[in-house]
Amino acid sequence: MTLSLALSRGLDIELAVAFALLMTLVWAAYRQFPVETFFSSIEKIGTRFADSRWAVAVLAFFPVILRLCLLPILPVPHPEIADEFSYLLIADTFAHTRLTNPSNPLWQHFQTANVNLIPTYMSKYPPAQGAVLAIGQLLGSPWIGVLFSVSAMCIASFWMLKGWLPRRWAFLGALLLVLRLASLSYWANSYWGGAVPAIGGALVLGALPRLTKSFHHSHAALLALGLAILANSRPFEGLIFSLAVGTAVLLTQGPLKSFSVLRRAFSISPLLILASTVAFMGYYNWRGTHNAFVFPYTVNDKAYACAPNFIWQHPLPMKYFANEQLQSICEWEVQFWGQNRLDSVRHFAGHVAAVAGKTAYFYLWPQFLPVFAVTPFLLHDRKIRFFAIVFAICAVGMIAVAWTQPHYAAPLTAAIFFLIVQTLRHVNRWTYRGRRIGLSLVRTIVIFTVIMTGVYVVNAIRFPSLSSFVATAGIWAIPVNDARASVVQKLQAMPGKHLVIVRYETGTEEANDWVYNLSDFAREKIVWAREISEVDTDALVNAFSDRRIWIVEPQTFPVRLTEIH
Repeated sequence: MTLSLALSRGLDIELAVAFALLMTLVWAAYRQFPVETFFSSIEKIGTRFADSRWAVAVLAFFPVILRLCLLPILPVPHPEIADEFSYLLIADTFAHTRLTNPSNPLWQHFQTANVNLIPTYMSKYPPAQGAVLAIGQLLGSPWIGVLFSVSAMCIASFWMLKGWLPRRWAFLGALLLVLRLASLSYWANSYWGGAVPAIGGALVLGALPRLTKSFHHSHAALLALGLAILANSRPFEGLIFSLAVGTAVLLTQGPLKSFSVLRRAFSISPLLILASTVAFMGYYNWRGTHNAFVFPYTVNDKAYACAPNFIWQHPLPMKYFANEQLQSICEWEVQFWGQNRLDSVRHFAGHVAAVAGKTAYFYLWPQFLPVFAVTPFLLHDRKIRFFAIVFAICAVGMIAVAWTQPHYAAPLTAAIFFLIVQTLRHVNRWTYRGRRIGLSLVRTIVIFTVIMTGVYVVNAIRFPSLSSFVATAGIWAIPVNDARASVVQKLQAMPGKHLVIVRYETGTEEANDWVYNLSDFAREKIVWAREISEVDTDALVNAFSDRRIWIVEPQTFPVRLTEIH
């Protein structure tokens, strides 16, 4: 079965459920639920439970337990694309108590996307996601860190929602978030991240209403911690998010109230946290790039980027690499950026539609789309107006980036679910000829959220050949790289250490490249290197002469693995 056919068949059940949802919404607008007593009882139980101390425990452990129960269907994910391998490099480096690694003299053979080889060998990405994965690695597997971050996201989002909503509605919002994102999205089924910046955004937004009412050192410290997490997970999006929150406070609270909140927010303890964060970031940069003011991402961009990051920028001079795969990726970047750059109405409209479609599918599709469609008509609500301002400014920031993906909006996660729940609160009060049609509509949305959770599990069972985050609430058309995993399993079972030289027939821009390594070449059982046209591999083979040497050809079917030494 081709990938496109599998994807189309995977989406058909979601479309069918979406159509059923629309029909049910129409029916609910004219008819009350026939089992009113049953639903009323469930809601009363839920309200009492939300007020209990067990609510946090359920939100923390339910997504983890649900995901672990699915292990026979969705096993522990293995890395598939460049970004994941890059984050795992950070994790392995941190787990071995280093901030970076020395450059290898034969670095050209280890060049790959999203990794710096000089002046030091390290990922280009900020450290927060890698730090979480490192905690998991020390506990047995980086994926433990993923589950930990997802659980923390659910707790932080619940805490944030409690600051803005009555507790029972906050619990509902957190529960909807759990069902939508916590167990079955690619945030829990890859090493890409998303939960970490979502935690940062939730801490910032959760501290604000509490600081507006009164001052407490812990709330100010949590706000500063949220900013620190954003700065070290998604710096650009975190900066836009922070400016958006500040702008929303000023526009909705007024200058005097805004100054009061600002004075409370930045007392001694949060200022110490922020100062420590800036000092750490400078030191981290200095270790990785030899310049405290130069980020690893900047070094990587200068070395490998072939297209600008923003849609309004001018094209970059074309780069040429001896590495054929990097050259192919370079040509793809130029083509992709050209299709999204701000040079025509058609390109801009297509780019906006793509960004909106990806984000809506990931966070909202299909059960929350009708709710979000109502939100713009509720701007008279000051809370909705506050979050609408934040959302609008962040949306502009996302559109400005040529490569926007759903996890770029991760700082907005708690805000999105606040808008959903606050809109549901308004809808809940709708009446028509004395009938509470709004209550029926809200119940319908919640029921279909539960149903869609089952749909994603069904898709995972139907299409195990797709990556888990394609089959379950993701959008990524990336097949699982089982061939590399099979080679790894085969070599791990053999005695001794191995050097695997990857030979591609032609350049490839595939995201699931094979040439990725962890932090210590000497320690690893398997080292992956790249065969480069017109570059002799003798020096590479001699440097690893104590290992068994293999040539692997990923583009053959089946994959050919040949020992040469």
